[in-house]
Amino acid sequence: MTTFFIAVALLITGYVVYSKFVERTFGTDDKNSTPAYSNGDGVDYVPMSWWKGSLIQLLNIAGLGPIFGALMGALYGPVAFIWIVVGTIFAGAVHDYFSGMMSLRHNGAQYPALVGRYLGKTVQVVINIVSIVLMVLVAAAFTAGPAQLIAQITPLSFTVALGLIFTYFLLAAVLPVNKVIGRIYPIFGGILIFMAVSIAVMLLVSDYHIPNLTMQNLHPGDLPIWPLLMVTISCGAISGFHSTQSPIIARTLKKESDGRKVFYGAMVAEGIITLIWAAAGMAFFGGTEGLQGAIAEGGPAGAVNDISKTLLGTLGGILAILGVIILPITTGDTAIRSSRMMVMELLSKMKNSGGGKRKMLVATGVVTVPAIILATIDYSFLWRYVGWTNQLVATVMLWTATMYLLKNHQFHWMTGIPAVFMTAVVSTYIFYAPEGFSLDYHFSVGIGTAITVVVFLWYLNEQRKTKKNRAASRLDAA
Repeated sequence: MTTFFIAVALLITGYVVYSKFVERTFGTDDKNSTPAYSNGDGVDYVPMSWWKGSLIQLLNIAGLGPIFGALMGALYGPVAFIWIVVGTIFAGAVHDYFSGMMSLRHNGAQYPALVGRYLGKTVQVVINIVSIVLMVLVAAAFTAGPAQLIAQITPLSFTVALGLIFTYFLLAAVLPVNKVIGRIYPIFGGILIFMAVSIAVMLLVSDYHIPNLTMQNLHPGDLPIWPLLMVTISCGAISGFHSTQSPIIARTLKKESDGRKVFYGAMVAEGIITLIWAAAGMAFFGGTEGLQGAIAEGGPAGAVNDISKTLLGTLGGILAILGVIILPITTGDTAIRSSRMMVMELLSKMKNSGGGKRKMLVATGVVTVPAIILATIDYSFLWRYVGWTNQLVATVMLWTATMYLLKNHQFHWMTGIPAVFMTAVVSTYIFYAPEGFSLDYHFSVGIGTAITVVVFLWYLNEQRKTKKNRAASRLDAA
């Protein structure tokens, strides 16, 4: 239990101390006009208070990720606590902050546009496709589960439930951000926090033992920690999905200094929620083997239901149902909204693409139709491809932020080191994982290491060129 308390304290300290260092490095200036005012359109660019933006951001980036991912990651044992803490403070929160603040500095630009600006147009084309595919996969994967549960507990069929959910998605995607998302998300964000805190309190006052840190791999299936843990626990440590969501809130900030509370703060809050659910998974079922049995029997949703009902009684059962239904839906709708915004940016570059409303409707249809089709197939199949795609997007965002800092002569190692680390994660994972090339583990690690070395050498070369250009500029100025 000592490890759990230390981990919580480190996450809070990370926000209090390291987030200020990140903010100083970026260089906020409240004299700058934010896109909420300079681009105000009453739909996407609408000023909102920082506390409301924080709760919306938390729900946008969280959903069931810090619950389901935490339970799956808890199968590895207390070593998961290390990844949650270190990943959140030095990778995930930094990633979220820069994706949000760079969007704010570039008039609310979407993630692919930022990538194109700092990594080149070729990378932008690829990441545009990858990002939109990720959004469609997330919307589909986070819709099938709730629709199935609604069909089980109500007279509605799965098809009708799916239709109702996607009808809501369409409304949330095209209506002004402060009309639907801005009104109901803070409430649901509060529910997510209340649920996690209640579980934590009951764990601590009840006769459950949260294990202390051990570096031993306790996964019953004997799966390797590296790099599977870093993909399994994504939303609770670092997630590329967040970089597609941050621009939604970046377009609503009233001043630049709100970014630390909204982007870095929301990620730390998600890290704490993930930590709580990982601890619950390890403690409630008496170890990783018991947790694996519970997941095998009823899936992560069943494990959440067991924990919630036992620890919180009737209230827990209600919260579990709300969580399994509402939280993924609130992730799916912002996935559709952000992908709609990406497609609109692409359409804006095309001639004869129609007016603003027509572009909005076309863009929404482009991403909604395939999401509906994919939502009817096996959930586990979808989720396998969400994980790696998600972390690939995160890696590219970190490299984008690194190039931004390099070009602005700032402390680029802040994002560069996490970018190198995540490059190793995604490079190794795709060769080893079943949804990838399914190669031998040690061979996959070797290939991943080689790719990472090549990318790191490119990074060092970019530093050299930047220093050379800076020195040349100084000579010209003299």
